[in-house]
Amino acid sequence: MMAQSAWHAMEIDTVLKQLDTDRVQGLSEAAAADRLVQYGENELRKEQRKTAIALFANQFKSSLIIILLVATLLSALAGEALDAILITAIVVFCSFLGFIQEYRAERALDALQTMLSPSTSLLRDGARRDVLSRLVVPGDILLLEAGSRVPADARLIEAHLLKCDEAPLTGESAPVSKAVHTLPPNVPANDRKNMLFAGTATTSGRGVAVVVATGMDTELGRIAAEVAVVETEKTPLEKRTAEIGKWLGIVAVAICLLVVGVSVAREAVTGHIDPGFIMRTVLFAVALAVAAVPEALAAIVTGVLAIGMHQMAKQNALVRKMSAVETLGCTTVICTDKTGTLTKGEMTVRKIFCGGKLLDVSGVGYAPQGELTFADSSASTPQASLGLLLRAMVLCNDASLAQQDGKWVIKGDPTEAALLVAAAKAGLDQSAVKQVHPRIGEIPFTSESKCMTTLHEIEDGKRVAFMKGAPEVVLGKCSRIFANDAVIDLNEQEKVRLLEINEELAGSALRVLAIAYKELAPFPSHDESDKEQNFILLGLAGMMDPPREEAAAAIRVCNQVGIKPVMITGDHELTAMAVAKEIGIHRDGDLVLTGRDLAALADDELLKIVDKVTVYARVSPMDKLKIVRVWKARGEVVAMTGDGVNDAPALKRADIGIAMGITGTDVAREAADMVLSDDNFATIVRAIEYGRWIYDNIKKYLAYLIRCNITEVVFIGGVVLALGPKYLPLLPAAILYINLVTDGLPALALGIAPPDPDIMQRPPRDPKESVFSRDVKVFILLAMLIEIPFFYLLFFHQLGDLSRARTTVFFLFIVVELLMALNFRSLRYSIFKLPPHRWLLFAIASQVLLTAVLIQFPSIRRAFGIIQPSFSDFGILSGLDVLVFIAVLFLSMEVTKALFRRRAA
Repeated sequence: MMAQSAWHAMEIDTVLKQLDTDRVQGLSEAAAADRLVQYGENELRKEQRKTAIALFANQFKSSLIIILLVATLLSALAGEALDAILITAIVVFCSFLGFIQEYRAERALDALQTMLSPSTSLLRDGARRDVLSRLVVPGDILLLEAGSRVPADARLIEAHLLKCDEAPLTGESAPVSKAVHTLPPNVPANDRKNMLFAGTATTSGRGVAVVVATGMDTELGRIAAEVAVVETEKTPLEKRTAEIGKWLGIVAVAICLLVVGVSVAREAVTGHIDPGFIMRTVLFAVALAVAAVPEALAAIVTGVLAIGMHQMAKQNALVRKMSAVETLGCTTVICTDKTGTLTKGEMTVRKIFCGGKLLDVSGVGYAPQGELTFADSSASTPQASLGLLLRAMVLCNDASLAQQDGKWVIKGDPTEAALLVAAAKAGLDQSAVKQVHPRIGEIPFTSESKCMTTLHEIEDGKRVAFMKGAPEVVLGKCSRIFANDAVIDLNEQEKVRLLEINEELAGSALRVLAIAYKELAPFPSHDESDKEQNFILLGLAGMMDPPREEAAAAIRVCNQVGIKPVMITGDHELTAMAVAKEIGIHRDGDLVLTGRDLAALADDELLKIVDKVTVYARVSPMDKLKIVRVWKARGEVVAMTGDGVNDAPALKRADIGIAMGITGTDVAREAADMVLSDDNFATIVRAIEYGRWIYDNIKKYLAYLIRCNITEVVFIGGVVLALGPKYLPLLPAAILYINLVTDGLPALALGIAPPDPDIMQRPPRDPKESVFSRDVKVFILLAMLIEIPFFYLLFFHQLGDLSRARTTVFFLFIVVELLMALNFRSLRYSIFKLPPHRWLLFAIASQVLLTAVLIQFPSIRRAFGIIQPSFSDFGILSGLDVLVFIAVLFLSMEVTKALFRRRAA
């Protein structure tokens, strides 16, 4: 193949020949498969995922773990071999649990990445296919529309008013116009107007191009090869939890150093310091520090977020950024599109106004089954005008209708598909009509122009331009009307009557398009915009997109929990109001603003009334940006939906940008934080529920973990400070084992606990609220005030028999902390109202069983510093456990939860 820099200097036919491809058929699937093997997948080289072995080895990189293992080795050399073996086994098992969590998070992120893989429209075996962008190969024929992401470097074959945003590659902010003509060989990449580059996006028009380079062979790939890999930024939640873990670690290490310092000083005074004492003291301090520092906290948060994102993806909400998960729980305003999001997206033409008559169209959905009948049975058919109107519906249209597996499906915009279906009901064959009247030019639809114009050849060499768009826009470009099979002047009185008919249809929740035509001579592309004048109006088409039942239910949930839903649409205000009222967004007294109204309002004026506006109609994408800006100025957390190229600024500005997965453009999906694979508003509300659920579970895990660890550090450190290391209440191996039992499976089970029943009945969370919130602090404080004094009382009461005291404390720690795990199933609801879920019960039962088995071995009991409890010991322990359970669980946890519930109410 030729050098990449020369493609722009070659004729199109030569390019196609060099690449051994066909502009009409594209590559065959077999040829594409062979080239995929030859050139590799169309991806930039990325950092390789860590292997399972590397992930496991990574668990031992903690400085405290390394110090502990070194101290354990020295202990073994000093003759304490059993202790050393047991401590090493516990550390390895703890590391294994950390590995399992990190491995699951990695796999969840991999699966999510696969779901988020972008796709590209191209020709394969003569048919249009949607193929994953990473499977694009040199020689593929790309079919590009406004908003398409360019997957690889390509040479243009066709370009119709095509413009590209090349800022990601060149830094140029303005879209670049593209053309197919051949350029000189020495033209720099920035000026190669006949080339498209990977990583850029089309902003308007459409085009056809042949892929000439993929992956690292693209211009973007060459740049990427020279740029160092940037580390992924952590989410605010990860940063906060890491900060909490760091400070807890500092406190724990400080306590351990204090304990060691005081112990060594005490022994120095008595003159009994020996190497064995120092070794035992250091080993104890390190074990206590390792048990106390929640090193896995940030990793667990990452894991819970990743696994939660994967679960959300299964529910059609693909979250592209982890930070969006925590923001979802704070969302207070959802600004949503109407068509396809609040409605089913299955547009059906119900009314046609043509030749001065109104026709009813029967049938629903995309099956071309139904007929056109006059609303007035005595009316006659305006054959010429109706025939031309139906032909215009087919020709001024980029959608396609086909039958697959016995079901009618569409490709393209639902509104355009509805026009095709209506024409098919009248007997028009879309393929035949398009073949007889080929398109030879076009002015694409944009959100600003609100209309689309195409140029076609018709009989006798004539050329006709067809236009469709918003009625007020199209009427402004028309000077005549086709009525009663004759073309007459369109005076102001007739325009007013047509606008009244438009409003009448819109008031019936119909979306209305006006359709017009004009015979003309061929016009050059540079003069096309001037030719959208003096058209002849053919008629109006009113179509309905029924609201989704699940969207109406989701709106009710939003209204209950204090999330304000706002509809933003390009439809007529009466159409928008009718749908908004039906699904519960618009109520009596609410305001409706049009794009024109918005343009007349300054931001500070809109700020005063924005909370009263529930419907925005006839708006442009830049209006969306203004709406987001004003809502955020009020301090609200805003979610904004979008699907078009020009929606990208609003999606980026919103706290949660939500793109449509079905109808959305590549540019919108790239700009968004979340993609709806079903384009359904109800999915947004489900995603908010998931975001709240994930955040709640992280809080549960955090509260439980810190409570357990602080209790251990303060109790054990306090005893050693008071009495010296010879009265250690727990030996190092026992400390580490308790940490394994309580911080392992039970804590992980809290991370996947089902949500509280009121999770979607609470108001949105304050985004400034720390995960280390008041309720978490209160539960930790209760441990300091109730649990720790109990442990001190119990230990000092049995101090005369140190082995028995250690045994009691050892079992009591395990029992109490496992009971706490049961109650941390919810930070708000009683254990009787919300009993533990099966995974938590399994985790606790497995730890109890493991402990019961291990203490049967005398060597393990010696390493733990405990004795085999007698029946009387178990009786005393059980009695104390019940007392602790009542004191801690009922008097503190249950009462505290009740107070929190009452305060929330």
